[in-house]
Amino acid sequence: MKLTPSVRQIIAIALPIMIGSAAQNVLQLSDSIFLYHLSETDFAAIGFVGVFYLMVNAIGYGFSKGGQIIIANMSGRQDIEGIRRNFQALGLFEAVLATVMFLFMYFISPWFFGLFLQNQDVLHACTEFIKYRSFGVFFSYIGITLIALYTGIAKTKFIMIETIFLLVVNGILNYALIFGKWGLPAMGIAGSALASTIAEAMGALVFMLYLYFDKNVKHLNIFTKFKLEFNLIKNQFKLSAPIVTQNFVSLGSWFLFFAIIEDMGERALAISNLVRIVYLILSIPTWGFSSATNTIVGNLMGQANFRPIMASMKKTALVCFGMTMIIALPIIIWPDVILYPLLGSTDMTLINDSHTTLYVLLAIIAFNSIISIYVNGIAGVGATMTGLKIQTISAIAYLFMIYLVVDVWHSTLNVAWSTEIIYWLVQMFGVIWFFSKVKFNKLTYGTE
Repeated sequence: MKLTPSVRQIIAIALPIMIGSAAQNVLQLSDSIFLYHLSETDFAAIGFVGVFYLMVNAIGYGFSKGGQIIIANMSGRQDIEGIRRNFQALGLFEAVLATVMFLFMYFISPWFFGLFLQNQDVLHACTEFIKYRSFGVFFSYIGITLIALYTGIAKTKFIMIETIFLLVVNGILNYALIFGKWGLPAMGIAGSALASTIAEAMGALVFMLYLYFDKNVKHLNIFTKFKLEFNLIKNQFKLSAPIVTQNFVSLGSWFLFFAIIEDMGERALAISNLVRIVYLILSIPTWGFSSATNTIVGNLMGQANFRPIMASMKKTALVCFGMTMIIALPIIIWPDVILYPLLGSTDMTLINDSHTTLYVLLAIIAFNSIISIYVNGIAGVGATMTGLKIQTISAIAYLFMIYLVVDVWHSTLNVAWSTEIIYWLVQMFGVIWFFSKVKFNKLTYGTE
């Protein structure tokens, strides 16, 4: 399928991805809400072990990006055989990766958690959770592989339907298995894990059935002519590994940021946690449009149609910025009203104290919504190692500035948060440098 990206087509590709990309975060939020009403220990445990599982999921998602970009490239070339072969290679790699992750979670994670957790009750709750949740990685990675295929060929509508189905099933099972409703046992945090795993299994099954009967992919012959091709797996790995590393650099920067902010006191840390939640919500449009950029740019590269690449990224960035601001402005201007259901009346002082920091966040999210599109454009043309270098330099500059601002200059929390603008400015200069010198016709996927 050859794309000729219009605003309508960009939104049609991006919107389902926005919903799908939020799935794991919403699953964790659902777990947290139910466990909040169960016990403080379980609520504390889900905060730790939930982030751990999100990281496991992020590894699989990161590795799928290489497959998605190559599939988009093959779609642009109208290479049906190439789409099928690369999808099968991605599926095999994700299956092996899921097995490795399962073995680590089931057998090693209890020891791993013990390195960080002193509270034995919380440690026990985390271990109970991961015992059931570890099985979900197989179904999660199946979903990730199918999302890579459908995003790569720009047929993303069903991703939204499958995600909504997954979240509804998870919510019902959470209520039943945590509290023991409708004749089911009251399993507490273990029930939450089992609910999420069953929901992912049902979601994967529905997605597989859709793939099997979908007329749009019948011609790909996905379930036939299977052949083990290590060269394709190697090429996808080479393309994806820098993206996975970028995710770790990004997560590591956040972790160190909060470690440094802790030096400013408990109140500053609480405000930062609230602002972080708002940041994640406002980043959802950017996740969707960034993934759409991977597909659109990869497709145009496959067509050898290089002229519209820069224009398509500009168009996507403007749409992403506009949609982000539509969502962001009401939250930033009226946080008391919109965030009230999240925290309740007892935490209104926290919301009031976060007002000025939320204004800083508005500037950050504006940079994020535009520059992230171009950074993902770099990945879309296959230059993922260059993207990693740009992000690493940006993260180093950002962490150096936050250290100076907090630990050396002892500035305010607002100044501390504003240092992230440095991060995005460095990325912007890196993007300008790359696209000013790149020759698209010289790029080959997996090489730079």
